[in-house]
Amino acid sequence: MNTILKATTLFLIAIFGLTACLDDSSAGSSPSTDQGLVIASWNIERLGHGTNKNYEALGQIGAQFDLIAVQELMNREGAVRLHSALEDVTGESWSKIYSEPLGRSTYTEKYAFYWRDSRVDLHESTGQAMTYLDPDDLFAREPYSARFVDLTTNDIFVLATVHIVFGSSISDRTPEIKELSNYVQLLDEVYEGDPTILLGDFNLPPTHQAWSDLKEIGWQPLITEGATTLSGTRQDFANLYDNIWVHESFPITVNGAGIFNAPAFLGWDFQETRRHVSDHTPVIMMTHAAQLRGSNDAVQLSPAPGEERDTTGMIRGNRNSQIMHRPDCPSYDRVAEHNRTYFESVEEGERAGYRLAGNCP
Repeated sequence: MNTILKATTLFLIAIFGLTACLDDSSAGSSPSTDQGLVIASWNIERLGHGTNKNYEALGQIGAQFDLIAVQELMNREGAVRLHSALEDVTGESWSKIYSEPLGRSTYTEKYAFYWRDSRVDLHESTGQAMTYLDPDDLFAREPYSARFVDLTTNDIFVLATVHIVFGSSISDRTPEIKELSNYVQLLDEVYEGDPTILLGDFNLPPTHQAWSDLKEIGWQPLITEGATTLSGTRQDFANLYDNIWVHESFPITVNGAGIFNAPAFLGWDFQETRRHVSDHTPVIMMTHAAQLRGSNDAVQLSPAPGEERDTTGMIRGNRNSQIMHRPDCPSYDRVAEHNRTYFESVEEGERAGYRLAGNCP
């Protein structure tokens, strides 16, 4: 199917109202004079299923942001309870929109967007959000998008979110990742060139070769260091699966991007956070002068695209062994690059569950 036909068909999805469930709330508090938004992506594991979720904790985390793309929403009950938690914690009005159930079998998920009414709105020309037609049936859960306006700056932009299938091996994930290059080009046509932010749970780190097609057309990840999934056995993060991608010509000022440390923010251990919140922690980007409402200490900022983090003199931890090394330790340079994590001090590493290598002087 050629690109023009694909774009026309996807646009028809929006016209005929396939997939979106929109909830509008009354007007919120007056917008802040601070310009810009804190935009987050968060896989909230099986949101709406079971009795273990702590919605107050979910609301406390979500209250740090202005606009949230959520993956793994299971049902309307979860959507409504998170919405209520956000309003209860912030004392402000929020809105939400979510997709129809998506999946190839009896297991399905929804995508959702939540936003603070005082700072964000759906763009008036959007009508409602759109689910990708996926003519070649490459996605188990087709990406979902909507166009928004930043009420503090009048920036217009598109959020597109996806939960890439995990499958039984990495080879199951690569077709969906590679198709994202076609998807974002289609969005450029459908939304008439408005800048797109691609965010979600990609189940692959941004260094994998499957991303080559997207990178070749100028797209780049904002999160290049750290990890976003919570280990089930250690007090640490495990994999850099969640991310935010923008084109190298993205016209909106990005003043920072990184990983929001939910366990540290809540003061909980990793297993408690996994059980009552999620096995993923949010990733964020901040535009213009926007900052978190709490302390930025909860965020591990990633270097700007094209820059490398200066780790000179920092403690180097090994994610696999949970052992850390000072620069003067003999095994400092033996830690494989993909296993490395860094701490400002031995004490910080110990709080994360690491121990100093026995061969350190």
